[in-house]
Amino acid sequence: MTQTVTKTTIKVAQWATGGVGQAAMQDVLAHPDLELVGAWVHSAEKHGKDVGEFIGSGPVGIVATTDQDEIINGDADCVVYSPLMPIESEVVALLRAGKNVVTPVGWVYPDPATTGAIEAACEEGNSTLHGTGIHPGGITERFPLMVSALSAGVTHVRSEEFSDIRTYGAPDVIRHIMAFGATPEEAKAGPIVGLLGGGFKQSVRMIAHEMGFDIDPELTTIHEVAVATQGIDSPIGVIEPGLVAGQRFSWQARVNGVPVITATVNWLMGEAHLDPAWEIGVEGERFEVEVTGDPSVKLTFKGLQPETIEEGLIRNPGVVSTANHCVSAIPYVVAAGPGIKTYLDLPLIAGRAAPGLAR
Repeated sequence: MTQTVTKTTIKVAQWATGGVGQAAMQDVLAHPDLELVGAWVHSAEKHGKDVGEFIGSGPVGIVATTDQDEIINGDADCVVYSPLMPIESEVVALLRAGKNVVTPVGWVYPDPATTGAIEAACEEGNSTLHGTGIHPGGITERFPLMVSALSAGVTHVRSEEFSDIRTYGAPDVIRHIMAFGATPEEAKAGPIVGLLGGGFKQSVRMIAHEMGFDIDPELTTIHEVAVATQGIDSPIGVIEPGLVAGQRFSWQARVNGVPVITATVNWLMGEAHLDPAWEIGVEGERFEVEVTGDPSVKLTFKGLQPETIEEGLIRNPGVVSTANHCVSAIPYVVAAGPGIKTYLDLPLIAGRAAPGLAR
């Protein structure tokens, strides 16, 4: 007699429905093993609306709520947690209530000295937390580690992003958090270096730990800016001469002062009228992973940035990929034991076949 195997559907709730949250809900709805069962929203204007309105589809039968307890005490097996800024108490509450959490806003490779409350909540709720994303959260550590297996005697690992930030449809973030259009002094004193560094430093340390580099105790942070030499049209209006129109961030792990791991972000308001005259280059927008060793290997990711500014403002592939990386991880995270699980703790994570092609 043939035994019938019943596939268990994983119930998923979305926490915050900005760009990443909207893309995550689309991915959950298309995923053969997942079911969307709830959505928390920050804005009162979204409360009570069918989330289909947020993702441009017809009604999907899920009503958004501003009541956090509805998600915390609901029946979701996993929550995709994607607010603009993480709030640890929210994550602790979800984990304590037995909700697995996948997030692109932290905990890629956290310092155990800082995660006592998280670990206790995971133990109490028999739940799992996994930090993921794209950069950091993928390009910066997952893929360099995979590529490094092709080399021996590795002396340097580099991950680097080259993006035209005019394609990013979040003007408030661009102006007030990223500090584009500010003076160089304001950008240097702003929050962005610290916010980015919290994630990228974890990525760099993950690589150092797994590959066995005996790195110096302190990581090196480098922040450079380029200013407009004439007015540059942008999503936040015209950037006037002398104001910030390009930024480069790098985080390095060094051994005896020599860089061995480098993670770099290049964000430019186009390639014209910048001082210094930075360029994205003839290869266009891209992510690069390079491992220097025997042999050296270089991998270029295309397709994670839009073809045009207009396309990016409608649906940015980098935002979508960030969401997809979260959603793809859900079955693996739900199956894992309690605690914080990084890429080093989980099996290989894969996407799923399109609905019409899935078994």
